[in-house]
Amino acid sequence: MTADQADQADPQPAGPVGVPALGLSRLLLVVTGSSSAATMPFWLNWLGELYPALRVQPVLTRSAQRFVTRQGMTGARTGEALLDLWPEDELTARHVEWAEWAEAVLVYPASFHFLARLALGLADSPALLAAQCTTAPLVVAPALPPGGWQSPACVAHVAALTARPNTAVLTPRPAASLTTGRQDAWAPALFPAAIGELERLRTAADGLTGGPTDPGR
Repeated sequence: MTADQADQADPQPAGPVGVPALGLSRLLLVVTGSSSAATMPFWLNWLGELYPALRVQPVLTRSAQRFVTRQGMTGARTGEALLDLWPEDELTARHVEWAEWAEAVLVYPASFHFLARLALGLADSPALLAAQCTTAPLVVAPALPPGGWQSPACVAHVAALTARPNTAVLTPRPAASLTTGRQDAWAPALFPAAIGELERLRTAADGLTGGPTDPGR
């Protein structure tokens, strides 16, 4: 199958029970600086096994590289993982290319810092600028330190993001803190749940752009 054929492939069917169907073929996956980033090579393989026609472009922020490498996020199914930087010798605008290419954007895991920058409308990296400019479904899966999810700043940032018509922020899961050892940290929502939310947003967007129903038909 050629790349063009893959782009035009039929929606991915649901796999085993509990695995959502996925009606898109190009996913921009932004990985930020959380310890949960260490699990992402596993989830990339999971995507490849269950959605073989799905093309994934992984992008790593600078802080994500504390927990996962470009080599670990690069594979036959995904191609080369890229860094969330503007290369000095770049001849094209990669943020424009990413925003136009992606049928959906997933930030998983999303650190507090990335969540805040996104909510405030900052655009000081290619991934942030692409996320600010895209009209494609955008799902953000926060991974936060103890007290992070309940903090006034986080509450305000989540409210700002969920007010956007194409954006959803997933509620994180209670998790053991690597520092305190207590169940007071926040892990990102399960990865299949993030895929399901992308599909929900995509379906909702298709319904909005499908035009009004003719009552005479």
